[in-house]
Amino acid sequence: MRVSIAPATTTPTTTPAPARLAWLDALRGIGALAVVAEHLLPWFLPALRPFWFSLGVYGILVFFLVSGYIIPTSLERHGDVRTFWVSRAFRLYPLYLAVAALVLAAAWWVPVRAEVPRDGTAVAAHATMLLDVVGVGGVADTMWTLSYEMVFYLLVTALFVTRLHERSGLFAVLFAAGSVVVGLLVGGALLKGGWVAYASGAAFFAGLACVISGRFRTAAACALGLMAVALLVLGSRVPWMGVAVLGVMFAGTAIQRWERGTGGLWPVAATAGLVALAPIWAIEAGWWWVEPDVWITTIALAAATFAGGMALRGRRVPRVLTWLGLISYSLYLVHHPLLKFFVEVSGDLRRSPLPLQLGMATLAMVLVLLASALAYRFVEKPMQSLGRRVSRRAA
Repeated sequence: MRVSIAPATTTPTTTPAPARLAWLDALRGIGALAVVAEHLLPWFLPALRPFWFSLGVYGILVFFLVSGYIIPTSLERHGDVRTFWVSRAFRLYPLYLAVAALVLAAAWWVPVRAEVPRDGTAVAAHATMLLDVVGVGGVADTMWTLSYEMVFYLLVTALFVTRLHERSGLFAVLFAAGSVVVGLLVGGALLKGGWVAYASGAAFFAGLACVISGRFRTAAACALGLMAVALLVLGSRVPWMGVAVLGVMFAGTAIQRWERGTGGLWPVAATAGLVALAPIWAIEAGWWWVEPDVWITTIALAAATFAGGMALRGRRVPRVLTWLGLISYSLYLVHHPLLKFFVEVSGDLRRSPLPLQLGMATLAMVLVLLASALAYRFVEKPMQSLGRRVSRRAA
């Protein structure tokens, strides 16, 4: 199963996060570890993999709640879509492109997955990060959820420039209800073919050029938002899942509104109930992790984790969790290719003695953490600093 996470914080540093933000880093660290475990256990310790809930889906739900909670707030705090997009570009793209280059450079040894087209559509889809909603596989397996992060950014921008951004609860419920309807009616992507990647890529960059420059900003932002919704519903590989993810992210925003005293919690409860129902009768509901008991348990655990983080947000957070949250984007992008490389060297460990499995799993985890820390130190951190300087000049 494909799972991943994407970054949500706005200005990470190497110093401990303030108490008001440390709990978010801790949640990101927990989500990151869950995703790594989802990919590590089947190959290293299959006997320990749980099936009463989905580790991977749990991790991405926690992370999408964090993204929903903080991304709109970041945009509103800056009050400038230009600054927001410049910051996002320097936050997301450098490491993303570096990992893509690594995977392609190692393709002579570990071939690029078959889901990646061997033509220009792969370039177009990777350039926009709209991979999963244009029917293109990522060169790294975990890149697919960046599609939904990008759709969320485009929608949040459109809502901000049209002054509809305060209605997060309404959009959470609408997307959650939409996931139920889409699941009943749509059994896969309706928009197919290379033209989808090319057309969306052209619209994406032309629209963002207008948004960043300020020329026709509102019209361009609205057009991009409408395109994002159309691709979400008609182009996603698993349409109900994509729509449900947007409901979860807007639920995270609704929680933040409630915390500020500008909204209620009923949209969050309604969203959770509808998302729990979404796959039960969906046409695409053949996987073990969307069986009602597993799916509902996974949602409940993710909700409880986020609620627990909020309840403890005024207390001291273990430094290891905030550190994991700090490097979580690197951990998210780096771990899966490295695990594939590791297995090529170690061979199939699924039937090996337990002590050997434990030793190799520990070694793999140490290497993944070390590589993630180095990626953060030498790729993410310098580019984030550069992005902040560029943002200040742009502002």
